[in-house]
Amino acid sequence: MGKKITEKVTWVGKVDWELKSFHGEEYSTRKGSSYNSYLIRDKKTVLIDTVWQTFDKEFVSKLKQEIDLNEIDYIVANHGEIDHSGALQELLELIPNTPVYCTAKGAQILKGHYHEDWNFVTVKTGDTLELGKSKLIFIEAPMLHWPDSMFTYMTEDNILFSNDAFGQHYASESLYNDCVDEGELFEEAIKYYANILTPFSALVTKKINEVLGFNLPVNLICPSHGVIWKENPVQIIEKYVAWANNYQENQITIIYDTMWNATRKMAESIARGILEVDPTVTVKLHNAAKTDKNDIITDVFKSKAILVGSPTVNNGYLYSIGGIMEMIKGLKYKNKSAAAFGSYGWSGEVVKQLSEELEKGGFHVINNGYRSLWVPDEAELNNCRDFGKEFTNQLGTK
Repeated sequence: MGKKITEKVTWVGKVDWELKSFHGEEYSTRKGSSYNSYLIRDKKTVLIDTVWQTFDKEFVSKLKQEIDLNEIDYIVANHGEIDHSGALQELLELIPNTPVYCTAKGAQILKGHYHEDWNFVTVKTGDTLELGKSKLIFIEAPMLHWPDSMFTYMTEDNILFSNDAFGQHYASESLYNDCVDEGELFEEAIKYYANILTPFSALVTKKINEVLGFNLPVNLICPSHGVIWKENPVQIIEKYVAWANNYQENQITIIYDTMWNATRKMAESIARGILEVDPTVTVKLHNAAKTDKNDIITDVFKSKAILVGSPTVNNGYLYSIGGIMEMIKGLKYKNKSAAAFGSYGWSGEVVKQLSEELEKGGFHVINNGYRSLWVPDEAELNNCRDFGKEFTNQLGTK
């Protein structure tokens, strides 16, 4: 059965405790997730979004226990990805003529996914749907994080159904933000932003300003994944404003891979040098071959600067570094500094290659990096420590 949110609104989604990865293997979900669907009952009845396709039959079966499906007047599809729309096909086989409200891009994407010509009603920002005492206001949110994305606002109850924005991949049987561990919640929220929304930060800022410009009171923010923001819901909007503004903390992240521990020893010595210059800075070290890639990306997002290191193998860097560099470049960071380092035996071109890749990723590369021949001895480790000191001092003057 569903869970009452207000007198008119019931949560009818699915909590997925077993989910450990998302978008294939692109995003780790160690805390699970949820697929939030909402049923509004006024004079008219509306279903907002569904669940992941894996749970389509279970969703429809439980929805039947909540309501006679023929009483559903409208369906709102805020976003076409199958973790949101996955039960539409199963549901619309039973209520085939039900209007599906979505953006024009949403209709294209849903047709592309399911190859069905459902009863689409396309909407744009400012369009409304009267339900009785309340109404829905639609707000397009393209590229947050797909071209078809939109928000839906419900008057009277003052609820923003925000789709992917303000969500988290976080499983909980408690619906609300004030009923879960706040530290866990915000760690998952920033991870979600860092890995999914960072490239669209300018659009995040624009859309938040647009939504605030409507002067709509917000009692609840109901995203498509994770918990509902009930206690001080505006706090997550404030976080998004900060995260979208070239976010950084007093943190430096060192990312490396290593063959015979030479590059690891370099990374650790560089870290010691950084802390000798600035004991207040948080330094994180990640072996790219061993650390969860999304955790690395979250730390890069938090950092004011990063260093990336690899040995030279076959005239290039190790594949784990190649993978993380592709992710980093795709996220289009701004206002962050960087440098490269690495060990080598005979050719040693990796430091130059990594410096070029970091520049392509939008980083300010503040020096030519540092190379170490073979396995560093104590004298060479002292040189690496001096490189860490130099890097930190250069950060202060950039």
